[in-house]
Amino acid sequence: MKGFRQDVHDVEARLSTPRNRPFSVGRLASIVATGGLLLAGYHYRLVGNNGFGGLPSAPHPSAVASFQKCAIDNLLNTGLPFLENASPITLPDFEERRDRLANALVAEGTDAFVVEPGYTFKYYGNVSQPEWEVWEPEERPFLMVVRPQQDEKSGKITANTTFLCPSFEAERARLLGMPFANSIQIVPWEEHWNPYTTLQKSGVFGDLHRVPRLMVDEEMRDFIQRGLATAGFDVVGLQGRVEQVRQSKSEKEVEILRAVNTGTVEAVRQVRKCLYPGLTESDIAEALDNALRAAGMEPFFDIVLFDENASNPHGGTNGSKVLESETFVLIDVGAHLYGYSSDICRTFFPPFLEKPAQGEKLSPQMEEKLKVWDVVFEAQTRSIDQMRENYTAASIDIAAREVINTAGYEGTFTHRVGHGIGIKAHESPYLHKGNVETLLKTGMTFTSEPGVYLVDKFGVRHEDILLVREDGEPDLLTGQRAVGPWEP
Repeated sequence: MKGFRQDVHDVEARLSTPRNRPFSVGRLASIVATGGLLLAGYHYRLVGNNGFGGLPSAPHPSAVASFQKCAIDNLLNTGLPFLENASPITLPDFEERRDRLANALVAEGTDAFVVEPGYTFKYYGNVSQPEWEVWEPEERPFLMVVRPQQDEKSGKITANTTFLCPSFEAERARLLGMPFANSIQIVPWEEHWNPYTTLQKSGVFGDLHRVPRLMVDEEMRDFIQRGLATAGFDVVGLQGRVEQVRQSKSEKEVEILRAVNTGTVEAVRQVRKCLYPGLTESDIAEALDNALRAAGMEPFFDIVLFDENASNPHGGTNGSKVLESETFVLIDVGAHLYGYSSDICRTFFPPFLEKPAQGEKLSPQMEEKLKVWDVVFEAQTRSIDQMRENYTAASIDIAAREVINTAGYEGTFTHRVGHGIGIKAHESPYLHKGNVETLLKTGMTFTSEPGVYLVDKFGVRHEDILLVREDGEPDLLTGQRAVGPWEP
């Protein structure tokens, strides 16, 4: 029973430390209750999950509540310095984006960029799909049409934006308060009209004496693209300079990404300090979500996986696996701040497992866990070293993969090494070994997230966010990389 007594001792130490709340009779009662449940958990671990063992008992609700409070208090007690330089996107920012888009359209020989509510619409017009249609994406097209216009005197190119909108929704469209200095321009269409023909016959393209060329992105639904083509438009997919507008982040965007990603990493670190034996994956995910919310960020995914569950990179299990001292914990989590995403991952041991002394004899399982952690960290380091102006997207992935393969784990790194990140957690460009044509450019932001996944054993992934700079190494937007399995 030595292991159980040590577990209880660690729970006492965690819950009575000054950074949490002071020890009291109530806290003692909670620890006694937790100790009883830990004893049940210890018995379960001895007999396994067949026969007499059944399923492990859940931690007492009061202990879980104390764990959540510990996590929230720890994060708030940092003072949240990572939020200091972040500020919301404003009207001038949206205007600047649309003007950059207009210049990109001219460079690509395209007459307009057309989007429907979604992430791209949110980027240029601050309306997401749920903000327009809270029930479901419906069949009536509501489209933003951005055209370049040139000032005759100065030659300056700016954006001229029009909205194709169902007539009965026109007033609601105006009430959205989209970021335009003047009243929005609307081409209305009645229910019995063809909306695409209505746009084609409107004055929006009246200055053209040829078929208008429209560019759309991957969020544009197929039936709308076909409708535009049938009405006489030349429809092409997202490419070139137009695609790069959203890929290249402004200074304000970078600071929001820095804030939300650094804050998400810090939340994981502070939650880790509160872990105790018997917690489930779901318990930890809930506490982490609540800590993020308390700090002003809104979680949108949270994957907490223990040991063999983490050998499937995105999980798929039910969150009931119980935390033990030698458990490898993998947390992959994302949150939003001012509309921008975090997406980070850490793999670590719980705080109640003492770090082994130099030269201490370890079990084969512990030795392999430590080895794989280091291999994945080195793979991430190599990928970050490649993340420079004009390097190919493929080279980033290949650099990480070579480290993992050389270490003897070929075939265990089962996904790409990274992706762009911004208002979406996953944006182009994508960093995989087949993307040999895309070159990294200053202002692009990426994840670096190599992993090794050993089926039925454990998985390890490290994920940080980086900004490509004009000269030299990329800028880390997650504050600080992991140091080791005890310092994530």
